[in-house]
Amino acid sequence: MTQPPPPPPNQPPQPGGFGPPQDQPPQQPPPPPGYGYPQAPPPPPPQQPGYGYPGQQPNPYAQPPQQPYGQQPNPYGQQPGYGYPGPGQPGQPTMPLHPQPGGPGGGRKFGASAVIITAAVVVIALIVGGGIWYSSSSGKDDKADDKKTTADSTPSDSKGGTTSGGKEKVPADTASKVLFQVPMPKVGDTMVTSGSWLTDKVYAKSGAAEVDGYDRDSGAKLWTIKLPGPVCQATRNTTTDGRTAIIYEPAMPTKAKPSNGCSQIAAIDLNAGTKLWTKTANSGDQPISFENVTVSANTVAVGSTDGGAAFDIATGKILWSPKVADCYDAGYGGGAKLVAVRRCGTYDSPTLHIQTIDPVSGKVLSDYKMAQGIEYASVVSTDPLVVAADVGDSAGDGSGISDFFSIDNKTGALRAHIPAPGKQYAGRCDGITRVEYCTELAVGNDRLYVPTEEHDGSGDSYSRTNEIVAFDLATGKQTGQRADAGDGYTITPLRMDGSNLLAYKSPPYDKGGQIVSIDGNSFKETKLLENPSTETVRDTETSFLPDYAEILYAEGHLYMSGVYADKPSSSSTDDKDLAIAFGTTG
Repeated sequence: MTQPPPPPPNQPPQPGGFGPPQDQPPQQPPPPPGYGYPQAPPPPPPQQPGYGYPGQQPNPYAQPPQQPYGQQPNPYGQQPGYGYPGPGQPGQPTMPLHPQPGGPGGGRKFGASAVIITAAVVVIALIVGGGIWYSSSSGKDDKADDKKTTADSTPSDSKGGTTSGGKEKVPADTASKVLFQVPMPKVGDTMVTSGSWLTDKVYAKSGAAEVDGYDRDSGAKLWTIKLPGPVCQATRNTTTDGRTAIIYEPAMPTKAKPSNGCSQIAAIDLNAGTKLWTKTANSGDQPISFENVTVSANTVAVGSTDGGAAFDIATGKILWSPKVADCYDAGYGGGAKLVAVRRCGTYDSPTLHIQTIDPVSGKVLSDYKMAQGIEYASVVSTDPLVVAADVGDSAGDGSGISDFFSIDNKTGALRAHIPAPGKQYAGRCDGITRVEYCTELAVGNDRLYVPTEEHDGSGDSYSRTNEIVAFDLATGKQTGQRADAGDGYTITPLRMDGSNLLAYKSPPYDKGGQIVSIDGNSFKETKLLENPSTETVRDTETSFLPDYAEILYAEGHLYMSGVYADKPSSSSTDDKDLAIAFGTTG
């Protein structure tokens, strides 16, 4: 697992206050830049734990963790197991956190703040139990529908194909051509452009304080949604009719105020190119800065250290908000199910609960209590439920992953614990502020697909390569399946296509990248697309590394885009692209 690049500014949570809702942003200065792996949010102060959860689960570390194994030898050698705490043992050391600005470093509770959802005109509803006001600030009310959610921004009705177990077609000619390129927006400083989606009608991409929709083949701009400030976070999940959600700033950053907080929540219809509604939330007289947003079924869920909430994606109507004392919902994973990462207890000794939640009512359907000492977790998949964590900061590479946990959605019981040492396996997650932000991983067939780290190939002395291996989610053991990238290539899981795994192969110096379909049973690779090997095209393609880019593939179309816009460099004459699209002709 590799270290992240120099990142753009991240968006801090805002302090609470008193008084009526205000439109102006808070005055708190932002933390140092940390995009991709942001700084830990200012922590709420401690208090004695008070849970009120379903039955507690056994400590998963009571027995020594299993080491991964498979039918083929591990190319990296066996790694020692970690010293996980068993019964009566102290927890592992955790990431150092800092006192909350403007307050003491401890002594106060995690309790949910009084949260106010503000309106430009009126306040329309009061949720008495949670002390939370909600209202609509813009947009229109549509009839509530019962839409399902698709993960990873893939069309819901692919035309079918010839790969066994999947819908993606194998074209007559796998050679692709460049369909279009989206130029980098001109910005005065680094700006987040997180978010790209692919529906049956449009390719959509966040730009500089806007979201744009493009024709999937020609790249002709179909629509633009202007925003008052840059996008902070975007979920990759959409409803089957192409609706999704983003968080953005209420104003453009300036030198005097490089961050205005990520207080604006919006639902977007990607096919129509319209913003359905916008919500804001206040703690006292200060807007809450949300750290993450997701979509599951017809629900938009947002989380932060200052409170969380869930809205109907069609109307913006508030559905529920967490009301558990001494806890806050750090964030949610969406898609097929809705899963919360709930942080409870004292600041010095927090406990994480992984909870499957009914997206309409907010009712907790199952609960898994993670071992003491694990402070942050990421949701890799919601169905089947897989969570990643960096236990005791043992990954050592900034990836956020040292271990995976397979959990039963219905009972909350731990199915399997999968150690994934950072020196052996790639993939990355950011459980500190973006709970569902995991890349280079895929889950399907009741298996977890993980890439290995790069290692020397069998070709020339500069050849590098890697593999994808599979772990059984019931046993935690490797299945013995392995997909080799081939000399000079590195392979990265993208998503499932039925029972098949779709993967992207980053190219060597003299070839273009590839999309391959890997049979879920035989692990046989079938090439679906291969990009041009010309130097100009290859240079653009390789500027979108899987670690730090958004890569979408469907129906012979490959879209690669950046997650932030750079200020032009005076030392470089090269024009960078924000996105590039490839397509096959067969």
